[in-house]
Amino acid sequence: MRRGAKQATPQLRVIGGQWRGRKLQFPDRPGLRPTADRVRETLFNWLGPHLQAAKCLDLFAGSGALGIEALSRGAAHCDFVDADREAVTAVGHHLNTLDATECSTVNCDMAEHYLRQTSDAWDIVFVDPPFDARLGESTLTLLAQGERLVEHCWVYFETSRSQPEPVPEGLYDVLREKTAGDVCYRLLSPRQSA
Repeated sequence: MRRGAKQATPQLRVIGGQWRGRKLQFPDRPGLRPTADRVRETLFNWLGPHLQAAKCLDLFAGSGALGIEALSRGAAHCDFVDADREAVTAVGHHLNTLDATECSTVNCDMAEHYLRQTSDAWDIVFVDPPFDARLGESTLTLLAQGERLVEHCWVYFETSRSQPEPVPEGLYDVLREKTAGDVCYRLLSPRQSA
């Protein structure tokens, strides 16, 4: 980059649904990496028939790419949770711009704290923590406890391909799994307790 040249503001593109093609800027924050377009396309092809009227949770929301894509494609509601205040502010701004504040909530909180204090339950949950934080397995375990996941729900789990986090044994079935670059992404179904 030339000296004095202004660095482009990072942005994401909504790839399907009512806001298809909309470009949204997000802050350049450490560890914030929106799920790539081709990964989102595959994920939402997997989720397609289950999105209509779904209640979603976007944990470690970052840019809000997954939750916004879900709302664009017909989800009824999405709760966005992230510990980075600047990222949360940007997500709130995007939802306001898209006129989607009535079908969403935005929470600045640690995922674990949020899950411990809420009594809500969801149809679809996106778990995409910063790769080096190693928070995926513990978050999935916490999600599976209590009444946070409705029957026949879906959990998306994104982790590093080179250092993947395991899915907690005995709590989920892996329905789909793919890789793209250094990303390993899975669609999980919680096992129903007997």
